[in-house]
Amino acid sequence: MSVAPVAPRLRDQAAGDAVRAPARRRRLAWRERLRIRRGRLVPVLLLALGAVVMVVPFGDMLLGALRSPAERLARPPVYFPADPQWGNFRLVFETLPLALWLFNSVVVTLAITACQLLTSTMAAYALAKFEFRGRDWILRFVLGAQLFPFFLLIIPTFFMLRYVPLLGGNDWTGSGGTGLLNTYPALVLPFVLSWYGIFMMRQFIVGVPTDIIEAGRMDGAGEWAIFWRIVVPIVRPALTILGVFVFIYHWNEVIWTLTVTRSAPELQTAPIGVYLLRSAFEDQRNLSLQQAAIVVTILPVVVLFLLTQRHYLQSAATSRPAPEALHPPEAGTR
Repeated sequence: MSVAPVAPRLRDQAAGDAVRAPARRRRLAWRERLRIRRGRLVPVLLLALGAVVMVVPFGDMLLGALRSPAERLARPPVYFPADPQWGNFRLVFETLPLALWLFNSVVVTLAITACQLLTSTMAAYALAKFEFRGRDWILRFVLGAQLFPFFLLIIPTFFMLRYVPLLGGNDWTGSGGTGLLNTYPALVLPFVLSWYGIFMMRQFIVGVPTDIIEAGRMDGAGEWAIFWRIVVPIVRPALTILGVFVFIYHWNEVIWTLTVTRSAPELQTAPIGVYLLRSAFEDQRNLSLQQAAIVVTILPVVVLFLLTQRHYLQSAATSRPAPEALHPPEAGTR
């Protein structure tokens, strides 16, 4: 009886294990990926359901803007128009001063966004990196001011703008005219400062290393240069988030604009125009025009988000305030 040498058998077994090892690792990796995917299935389904719930109304509105009057009256309802009425969008601009409304919305919203980004970042830099008497009390005031919505301040703000001396036909006592009402400043000035913007930017600027700022001062840079060349580039992701929030909020603002431009239709913005469409468009055909106008007013916000989506999502995922930002120091401490 012949016995095979031990060394060749071990060598053959090792070679077989070497061949089977990659396949075994691939099976284990596939099982691990499958387990992870199963764990993510429920969140993915919930997100997909939320996306459908948010997209379907806008899609239905877009399809409604393309329906003909006959398709609107059809029973059962026609969801997908056989002959899309793209001319409804052209007819909206011919029937209504929609271009003027969009221009006013762009001017007012961009002005408010620029002012809030500038004032919020400058105030936040002072509250985060400067030491002065009363700094913590100012921060507490900023936090408390966020508890009061702007609706509570509409009436006093209206009268402040109405009785501005020597403007809008007013005399030196603030009487006789309309003050700043029915003007672009009336739409912008009440929103130049944002308590939420100050607090948000302060939380991020606290995380900026103080050593970098001190190094800039040692190199002879002034506070203005440090602010623009060091602080602003570092907190740019937070500025992106704040800018998108401010733009969307004030693009959709209605109550204040309607209050101060009631007698100046040439200053009314796109949301006000959409609000007034209810009385201008009443029959089924005009309902398609109304939906077309709404689609046009929503497009700038959609375009803004698509242009800033990558930066916005990266900022939301990676930008966070430093831990010490959640616990402001007591007065006299660093």
